[in-house]
Amino acid sequence: MAKTHPSLIARQKRVKRIRKKISGTPERPRLRVFKSAKHIYAQIIDDAAGHTLLSMSSLDKAMQDSDVKGKTAQAHQVGLLLAGKAKEKGIASVVFDRGGYIYHGRVKALSDGAREGGLEF
Repeated sequence: MAKTHPSLIARQKRVKRIRKKISGTPERPRLRVFKSAKHIYAQIIDDAAGHTLLSMSSLDKAMQDSDVKGKTAQAHQVGLLLAGKAKEKGIASVVFDRGGYIYHGRVKALSDGAREGGLEF
């Protein structure tokens, strides 16, 4: 059996604690953030229906076309592109789920980009 790193266990506890308090609805879906060592991922989720409405990551084709350098700048660009996709689908406001991460750095850059793109939290 593989051992799990203590920081991963702590983040999973924070995720559970956060998810008790927030939930996405059809009117106001949840914007979920996940970050790995190299990339950042964001999803807009309707928890009532249990569906992912749209997703965006630093690996998407739209990001490959841009020449943005640096992980924080890429996170900001992902937020902008996600907000653009959300506006096309008619999503104006979301509930922000930081995924158990501290609200700074790439997570903050993604949320700032999404706000700049027109999403309301």
